[in-house]
Amino acid sequence: MEHTKYAYRVIWSEEDSEFVGLCAEFPSLSSLAKGRKDAFEGIISLVDEVVQEMAANGESLPEPISAKAYSGKFQVRIPPELHKQLALKAAEEGLSLNRYASYKLAS
Repeated sequence: MEHTKYAYRVIWSEEDSEFVGLCAEFPSLSSLAKGRKDAFEGIISLVDEVVQEMAANGESLPEPISAKAYSGKFQVRIPPELHKQLALKAAEEGLSLNRYASYKLAS
């Protein structure tokens, strides 16, 4: 498994006063650094080490998010009153509830 296919990001941590490198597929791992680039390189290196160790131990590795197939469907449970409000807003916009919710989620 190539570690570079995982989903990486860097965020600022006010608490640590440093940048934090993160990997979505390995949520327990992080890399702190003063610079954004160093945090990014740090998390990639850390994930590489963990992937190599897991592979050497015969452990299964998480599938990269980028490699997963998505159906485009998911269910969300909401209170009936919110459902009613959303349906009303969708009707006012001349959209289906599905199209309206998709638009709202994307914005």
